[in-house]
Amino acid sequence: MLAPLGYRVLAVTSGRELLEQAADMRPDVVLMDANLQDLDSIVVCRKLRQLRAVSWHTPVIMITSTPATKQQRLAALEAGAWDYLSLGLNAEELLLKVDAFTRVKLETDHLLEEDTEPASGLYTKRGLERRARELVSDAFRRHAPLACVALSVEPDAARAPSGAAAASPGVVDFASRVLQASGRASDAIGRAAAGEFLVLAPSTAPAGAEQMARRLSRVIEGAAARPAGLPPLRVRAGFEAVGDLHETPLDPASLLAHASTALLRARATDNGSRIQRYEA
Repeated sequence: MLAPLGYRVLAVTSGRELLEQAADMRPDVVLMDANLQDLDSIVVCRKLRQLRAVSWHTPVIMITSTPATKQQRLAALEAGAWDYLSLGLNAEELLLKVDAFTRVKLETDHLLEEDTEPASGLYTKRGLERRARELVSDAFRRHAPLACVALSVEPDAARAPSGAAAASPGVVDFASRVLQASGRASDAIGRAAAGEFLVLAPSTAPAGAEQMARRLSRVIEGAAARPAGLPPLRVRAGFEAVGDLHETPLDPASLLAHASTALLRARATDNGSRIQRYEA
């Protein structure tokens, strides 16, 4: 049905093949059997998102040959599917959904090209602001948690050579690549200033935000494959997080600003605490 309408259709025969080849295929939409023979389809869908085999805005539609239960639908949506359909649906309806979802994906691709830095792939300030609006709106509707973690990366004064430049291009490039590789597929990572980064973390409560800040700090500071000449690094972090955005409303601008304010406090403290939560 799809090829005559201009779609280039690539088919795989198992969940393992999909996980192995999706990143190279770079699909604009994924239609997946809800009853794969080799792997659990819900697990495959979740791994597609977690492993960044497809982008967060790539539609995944799961199709079942049996009547779908409410539990199956909810499990698929929770795993990152955009829809869970029965083969009993009208073919025209399926094609219209694929067309609508694909248009959304392609339009998002276009916006991301404008909202990300070409070299690093990180969000620009405008891109972070746009993504923050989307995530705040989504978390408010779902009564979900949301967090923003701000990180500063600079040479460790105690171990770096005298005169090592703070936030040099090499430091920024290295930190950008580490964050891209270490972040979750759902996270939105962007540059705030020279040597400073912001991570928008959906479905992340305060405890998870602090854990994320510690994990990313350790990854950057402890990375073994540092380029030659790059000094030892020191990371400080600040974060803002709410457990239920509907109960504790927070506008997008405040979410970003609070994390940055907490980072300033972390950089100014002398008590050894390098991670600070925002305090009004």
